[in-house]
Amino acid sequence: MKKEKNFWIGFGDIHENTTNLKKVHNIKEADGIIVSGDITFLGGKKRAIEIMGEIEKLNSTIYAQIGNMDKPEISEYLDEKGWNIHAKGKKLYSNIGIIGVGYSAPTPFNTPSEASEDTLLAWLYKAYKEVNDFEKLIMVSHTPPFGTKTDKISSGANVGSKNVYEFIKHVQPDICITGHIHESKGVDFIGKTKVLNPGAFGSGGYVIIELDGDNLDAEIITV
Repeated sequence: MKKEKNFWIGFGDIHENTTNLKKVHNIKEADGIIVSGDITFLGGKKRAIEIMGEIEKLNSTIYAQIGNMDKPEISEYLDEKGWNIHAKGKKLYSNIGIIGVGYSAPTPFNTPSEASEDTLLAWLYKAYKEVNDFEKLIMVSHTPPFGTKTDKISSGANVGSKNVYEFIKHVQPDICITGHIHESKGVDFIGKTKVLNPGAFGSGGYVIIELDGDNLDAEIITV
């Protein structure tokens, strides 16, 4: 039976906690799974294979990238599987492109995969160049845009990326899925771009993206 709508499920900050995978509604029926980063907790390829293997058993169409808590070797594994969206642009659906930027802006904690603001911006434009002819665009950024409801730590300080913000402001993707700052679960807008941080996956947050006719929208769901 044909589905009435196309939909994708996105989450991140897994940190090796997959207990909520089987609680995600219709995960097997989704058109694909989008992983925004932090598959492991300071882990390498071996651990990522185990985690991503659990996802693949439920849905084998995957778009993924590493976060700052993943060792860079995991990005090579994602390339081998054909899943990697970091610094890449891909076709998600007939008129929808997807781009990704993993790693994170610099942190005080010297985590395995951090990059400068300028590097993040270069990666984003490299990815965008590959899909700028699509009518609709989904952006996946492990680091949230600066100065939004999605990048505040518990003290209230904004710690996201200014260059991610500027890219969104200029390009105006339809949707941006982000993460990294677990306590900043929420939704905000930069122009027309809807920015969603579902929080850590272990806390039950994920994003569902739906295409209904010409309307592309997303919302945060909690299991």
